[in-house]
Amino acid sequence: MAYEFTEHTSDIRMRVTGRTLDDLFRSALLGMMAALGPGSPIRGEGSLGSLPMSAVSALSAHPRRISLSANDATALLIDFLNEALGHVHAAREVYTGVRFESLSETGLVAELCGYVTDAFDEDIKAVTYHEAHAKRTKDGGWETTIIFDL
Repeated sequence: MAYEFTEHTSDIRMRVTGRTLDDLFRSALLGMMAALGPGSPIRGEGSLGSLPMSAVSALSAHPRRISLSANDATALLIDFLNEALGHVHAAREVYTGVRFESLSETGLVAELCGYVTDAFDEDIKAVTYHEAHAKRTKDGGWETTIIFDL
């Protein structure tokens, strides 16, 4: 699993790779959370990188369930991130983990877990389709680029 941020004139560009489709989606979610620059949890101590998963689960008042379908892996990934972003804004939550009950190139059922935060450093308005193309690599992994509209 990996994500990295690359230069972009006015938005945030993130390159994401994964050994599997699960890795790609998980890395993209964690990268988006890192781009938001979340503050500390309202209950407890820590931040995105320092909380153990057991503590994060305890902080999450209501795990968020997402069920989506799309025409292809690219559309599904962008829709998944936008759905998670909607929950981020509505509930002021940061998601530090995701459990996929099912995941294919055209559908998913997932549960997000995380914590309620007091603030974000960045305001991401949307996850765009610009430059996005989830594709298999020569070694059988996955890669894509994602642009976050600020």
